[in-house]
Amino acid sequence: MKFGPTAVVLCALVAGTLGAQTTHLSIAPVHPEPGAIVRLTLSAPASRADAIASIHGSMAGEPLHFLPSAPGTWHAIGAVPVDATGSLLAAVEVRRASGKYESVRTRLILPTLPPPVAQPLAVDSSFTRPLDSVTAARVERENARAREVGRRAHDSPLMWAESFLRPRTSAITSEFGSGRLFNGRMTSRHLGVDFRGAVGEPVHAANRGVVALVDNFFLAGNVVYIDHGGGLVTAYFHLSKPLVSVGDTVARGQTIGLVGATGRVTGPHLHWAARYGAITVNPLDLVSLKRNWYGGSSSQNDSPKRLRTRPTPE
Repeated sequence: MKFGPTAVVLCALVAGTLGAQTTHLSIAPVHPEPGAIVRLTLSAPASRADAIASIHGSMAGEPLHFLPSAPGTWHAIGAVPVDATGSLLAAVEVRRASGKYESVRTRLILPTLPPPVAQPLAVDSSFTRPLDSVTAARVERENARAREVGRRAHDSPLMWAESFLRPRTSAITSEFGSGRLFNGRMTSRHLGVDFRGAVGEPVHAANRGVVALVDNFFLAGNVVYIDHGGGLVTAYFHLSKPLVSVGDTVARGQTIGLVGATGRVTGPHLHWAARYGAITVNPLDLVSLKRNWYGGSSSQNDSPKRLRTRPTPE
């Protein structure tokens, strides 16, 4: 997914006690699809006499981590939930050393999209039968663990300084957001990107990070989750063999596992997923994110905690 031009949907809002000075917030792309990563640009008047002490913000219930890009300009990324409709509100509060503040709230209008294109698959009837209660409870526990990895990533410092890579260079066989039509019946939406691969072929880390979870899940099989910091997590499913352990720091492009067919699959491939906090996003949006715009705009030693971005009530 390519990022389009910047849209200022509702700009500059409430000036606290800064007089004529105003803060502006803009969001790109103009028409984000479900599961999109969006870019937020905050323009706050620079003042040597009254420097910015903190920036607090949130969108879709997730914190926004603003990093300096240029004097008076700060960048952050946010996420559009796959089931979001209508609009999303981004709320930001800027506080200065003197205690003065400005607040800005920008509403992103979401486009109305047609239903996802269904991808027909002929599978064994076990794929379409409802899960028994024990298995369903296991799946929910595993989903909760994955969401928790995303939530904890907000407390991790930004760990990457280069752009994100695709974990494999092979062809994409199933895109993010496509419908799954099993034996003529729509059963789910595909919330990741599938890459072609044979059992034993390498899977690479999309960027630098710390391994947060390695396990065997019912649906996803052998999984590796990498915490990249700043709320971002990437996940690698159906592996025949993970090659890393929890707590390992991995490099961008490092081989972290091998393609497999574990879990609930019809054949070997890599399913690549991503989260911003607890929100599932299109991982290809990370590849489109330019290094100099966000991750590379600040050194690896600069943590989002320097300007902790606790959620602002929407």
